[in-house]
Amino acid sequence: MASFCALFYTVLVNIVINNILIASENNISYNSNTTMYPDQNSTFNITDVYTTTEPTQFESTTRISSISPEPPEPDLPEDPLPLSGRLPQPDISVAAMCPCDMHIDVCDMNCCCDKKCGPELALFTACSVHTVRGSRRLCNQEVATYSLSTTIDGYSELQSSVQYDKNYDCIYFQNRVDGLYHPPPALPTDRNFDSIFEKFTSFNFSPDSGQGSAIEPQTSPGYQYGDIMQTTVANGQRDIIYLPSSGITMDCVDSNPAAFLNKQSNRCSRRVDLQQDCESLSALSMDTYTSFQVSSGKSTAAALVPVEVASLVLQSLEGAQTEVQFSDGDFLPVLLNPRLCANVVLEVAYVVQYNPAGEIVNVAASLVLGYVQDTPMPFEQVFEIRFSEEDGPEVVVQFSGNPGYVVGLPLISAYKTPEGLSRSINPKNTLSLLQSSVDQDCLQGPQLRSQILFGHNSVTGCTLRLADITNCTLISQVLLDVLRGQNYPHFVASFGNSPIEKSLDWVAIRRAFNPQDSQGCGIPLSLHLEIEWTKYGTLVNPQAQIVSVKEIIQTNTSQLTLLSGGSAVLPVQTSVAFISVSAPATRGYRAMPTIDAKLPFDFFFPFV
Repeated sequence: MASFCALFYTVLVNIVINNILIASENNISYNSNTTMYPDQNSTFNITDVYTTTEPTQFESTTRISSISPEPPEPDLPEDPLPLSGRLPQPDISVAAMCPCDMHIDVCDMNCCCDKKCGPELALFTACSVHTVRGSRRLCNQEVATYSLSTTIDGYSELQSSVQYDKNYDCIYFQNRVDGLYHPPPALPTDRNFDSIFEKFTSFNFSPDSGQGSAIEPQTSPGYQYGDIMQTTVANGQRDIIYLPSSGITMDCVDSNPAAFLNKQSNRCSRRVDLQQDCESLSALSMDTYTSFQVSSGKSTAAALVPVEVASLVLQSLEGAQTEVQFSDGDFLPVLLNPRLCANVVLEVAYVVQYNPAGEIVNVAASLVLGYVQDTPMPFEQVFEIRFSEEDGPEVVVQFSGNPGYVVGLPLISAYKTPEGLSRSINPKNTLSLLQSSVDQDCLQGPQLRSQILFGHNSVTGCTLRLADITNCTLISQVLLDVLRGQNYPHFVASFGNSPIEKSLDWVAIRRAFNPQDSQGCGIPLSLHLEIEWTKYGTLVNPQAQIVSVKEIIQTNTSQLTLLSGGSAVLPVQTSVAFISVSAPATRGYRAMPTIDAKLPFDFFFPFV
């Protein structure tokens, strides 16, 4: 009986130990962490819920106290690892997330993602949350964007979209389905050494393996699409063309290469210490972007093409631009005082011309130099590169249609000079209106401008606050410059591709306002542009043509003394309206043909 009890007790202990081992191996801990990370008070990031499998302390203790006297070996996978797959998509939709929704069933002011906001959206001034991003661990992040636009009546209108943003800092492909961790490799033993050796030596990556490349080298002397364009600097050292761009942040990254036939337009910010970087930082000097030669092809014997300075524009602190000749002097950065640096590169635009063989034949650069002040905020630089074929039409400026205007593209304007009409290669230097912003004062700070787009009626403005002592003539001229802009053009192209040398294809802006003609104190408070256009051509494919541009300026009717004192606040606005004057097509009929019959004078002789 005693032996039977001992045997029963041993079997019971073994069953309990086996159950503990099975339970510890199947132990899974769930860790969920849902956090919102604010970024500049307008961007929120949402992390996902992941499941992790980790051995517990009890599990390791139980394995060591196993009855088997031999140390356990790691289990080899019975099935091969699955093929590479993509990371799983998040279960949380950013379109349903609204971090600024603090009240239930109540519209939160300026919370653009609040589903309870209906008619209240028209009164919003700005979105408190602009973007909501998904998990940063995923390669394709889901991003919800919210913004406000202004209708023709001055009310706000919500613009929202949900799209995927690719994360270039993550591993796009993974080796296991779980993807978030990799188990330690199996330790080699006498039994599994041969299998591990075959697994990790099945491919030989040695360059001397005798296996030639399957891709034949390119024998074309010119560049192909996507090739990095090579350069040669003054000391003969070879390099490539760099076009600075923004990286993860808006800060400039100077190591961005420019590829052949790849049009780019980049904006980035640069933080500098003027006393140390004004005359020493190469990114501020125009020589960095013009003092090199471009190889016409990929071969080492290719000809070198110098960079030609096609346009050089100097910009003042107030934003006024003046074109100068490159040979007129030295335009290197210079420190005027501890808080002001002159001749700093603000914009660079390249136009690369190539032939049908892919060889570069000409490189033209247009630069804008200006002043940079010592402020806590960084200044912005703009870089652009475009390509045009040698035998094709020369692409120096951007058009807005061929030939008629296209709805949504900016109007083309020009200035009158003694030599004729002139226009800027920068599409921003065109007919524009004030750009509305929060509490924008007409007499303080830089004035933001927005382009006039064909077919888009708009109303913008600013706020006028007058001081106690104010000169009427001075205020009138300043406000007129604010309404028209610094570079107010004189002509507008009738078609979207009107050449600058054909003056008959340009329509003069009709102006009827003269500050000296107004009686008393005539301060301009509004500028309205009436642009009349018509459909030109056949009924099958009519083209939009501008036939008239009229400027209407309204002034105040009260005295200046009644408006001064600092308490009077006047709205100043600019507006544009496109009016169609196309005549409707009328049905017409051809006239019946007439018979022009002439009889000889003696036809009825001798009867008559």
